[in-house]
Amino acid sequence: QVQLVESGGGLVQAGGSLRLSCAASGRTFSSYAMGWFRQAPGKEREFVARISQTGGNTGYADSVKGRFTISRDNAKNTVYLQMNSLKPEDTAVYYCAADASVVIRTRPQNYDYWGQGTQVTVSS
Repeated sequence: QVQLVESGGGLVQAGGSLRLSCAASGRTFSSYAMGWFRQAPGKEREFVARISQTGGNTGYADSVKGRFTISRDNAKNTVYLQMNSLKPEDTAVYYCAADASVVIRTRPQNYDYWGQGTQVTVSS
């Protein structure tokens, strides 16, 4: 069992930056790949970024590539999402999720555990 708690969301102007954090409970954090997803009002939850168990492999949605960076600190049981050059279309609730698979997966239904989400609002 893994419990996830996101933090770091807020209101920022277009072009600004935010760093999201996701703290995980339990001693098995390093056995899970971690992902960030987002969901805007009226839209489906979409993949944003993913990082492998060791942090050596990352993947991004095309919409955020070059602007967002996912990282993790297994000693602190925490995964991060650094978001730069934010755009109004990045506005959404952001969720972190844990996946026990070693295969790179981007579909929400593949992930086993989810946080409660943190709101990110980018004003124009």
